[in-house]
Amino acid sequence: MSSSTRLGEWCQRLKASDRHAFEQIFRLLREELVRYVRSIVYEEALAHDLVQDVFVDLWGLRERLDPSQPLKAYLYRMARNRALRHLRDERNHAEKHAQIKQSAVVSTSHDYQADALEGDTLAQRLRKWIVNLPERQREALVLSRYHEMSHKEIASVMGVSPRTVNNHIMRALENLQKQIMAYEPSLLQP
Repeated sequence: MSSSTRLGEWCQRLKASDRHAFEQIFRLLREELVRYVRSIVYEEALAHDLVQDVFVDLWGLRERLDPSQPLKAYLYRMARNRALRHLRDERNHAEKHAQIKQSAVVSTSHDYQADALEGDTLAQRLRKWIVNLPERQREALVLSRYHEMSHKEIASVMGVSPRTVNNHIMRALENLQKQIMAYEPSLLQP
């Protein structure tokens, strides 16, 4: 029996609050999800914690699951969203602390500060632009560029063909290029 068939079967049982099915899903996908989340957050312990939260969430929403939808892709999306939310929250927290620290320190080099702020602004904007991409484009781009997954692997996660994955990535890159051109055209010139 293939893992996708088993997952479909376990998903139906999970929807009916079968704890054994939940345990089987956990055992099958936990390490895989931890590796995926670790590639986003770059911290082993944090990745384990975030994946644990994903499984807690899965149990909480078990009655709303649609067994006809691929559970593995659903869990990957949950894990990705949880990791990205964590990074966003951490970034916001760090930015607030940096603002407080910056306002307390008087710098002698205004030009240096302006350059540093401009760089931070571009990085912040790029993250924001990626977050604001259509969901499927964002998912394909993040799995490809940040997690170094092949088009075939991404297609499996997303439940689409590798060609569709390529189309999503190309559209995402086009959208980002437009955003960069509108923000600062000189960044795209050789």
